[in-house]
Amino acid sequence: MLNIANVLTVLRIALVPVFLWALFADGGQETGWRLASFGIFVVAAITDRIDGQLARKHGLVTEFGKMADPIADKALIGAALVGLSMLGDLPWWITLVIGAREIGITLLRFAVLRHGVIPAGRGGKLKTLVQSVAIGVYVLPLPDAVIPAAMVLMIVAVALTVITGLDYVVQAVRPRVRTPHDGR
Repeated sequence: MLNIANVLTVLRIALVPVFLWALFADGGQETGWRLASFGIFVVAAITDRIDGQLARKHGLVTEFGKMADPIADKALIGAALVGLSMLGDLPWWITLVIGAREIGITLLRFAVLRHGVIPAGRGGKLKTLVQSVAIGVYVLPLPDAVIPAAMVLMIVAVALTVITGLDYVVQAVRPRVRTPHDGR
């Protein structure tokens, strides 16, 4: 269980409170702290890409990693969304839609665990990438003129979040559907 991919996953989880501390430092609007929180967020997000590549390339895929990696992603993304909404930088409805999907899928993962782990597909990976980029834009201390473009990017992230969530539910339910030819 102890391998570099899993260590990076645990590091990502450990960076979540550090990221939040920097995001909220000095009231959450000081440029230096926002840049620091952006840097921490980027490092944490990059570990997601690296740990997955290392695990697949070097045969380091573990059951722990299959479960912990999406939890680490959700912790980072969820903390960032809640933090940005608390600071008034991001509408709460976005945080609630993404948060509800992420919590629902995590619960679904645990519910179907006895039938096997459903790995993240390309859509889920794209969703995580777009969410991360959109959140990164919101964390950065950018001028107000950029907010409409940031909102468009975030709307794309929300749409991908909902679409991939529905796809995941279909994948989770599909093996349980019996046909008349199943021997019953």
